[in-house]
Amino acid sequence: MASAQTLSEPDRRLVAAWAADCAERVLPLFEAEAPADDRPRDAIARARRFSDGELDAAGEIRRRFVANRAAHVVDSPAAKAAAWSAGQAAGVAHMGAHALGAAAYAAKAAALAAPGESAEAGEAEIAWQLEHLSDEVRVALRRLPLLGADPSGPLGVGLLASGALGANIRAIQSGLGLAASR
Repeated sequence: MASAQTLSEPDRRLVAAWAADCAERVLPLFEAEAPADDRPRDAIARARRFSDGELDAAGEIRRRFVANRAAHVVDSPAAKAAAWSAGQAAGVAHMGAHALGAAAYAAKAAALAAPGESAEAGEAEIAWQLEHLSDEVRVALRRLPLLGADPSGPLGVGLLASGALGANIRAIQSGLGLAASR
């Protein structure tokens, strides 16, 4: 049986576009340091093409780590987080929970890019993300387990569950009405 974090393919296609939107908002942070490296931009475009039904899940599963490797060519933590956000968006083809990873990394990138105002910048990014959810995407994201409740995927006890990323995902899930309902 598949993990609850996988989501159905139709749900993954829905949330992939939202994940791409989240990652695209912070992409300039990466491109400012590595303007010739198109791996994160390509990952975001592929997430959109997967969302539109132009790419299949199997092909994208094999390519999902490409944007993450781009984080190694930049120095600032904000640029690295932007690359990881794009990588998470591309990973939605594999597992729907990566959409929350893309959003969490985007909020982290926004916070890191605003020293002295980091908390406000991260909160503002999460507010934007929640405001830009369609009803269908909201329903699909509500199908995901709460962070830390299911160990069989990215929302388990690993990297996404700790620190700023965990706090960001908890804030997003709370904004979806999940924390109070489960």
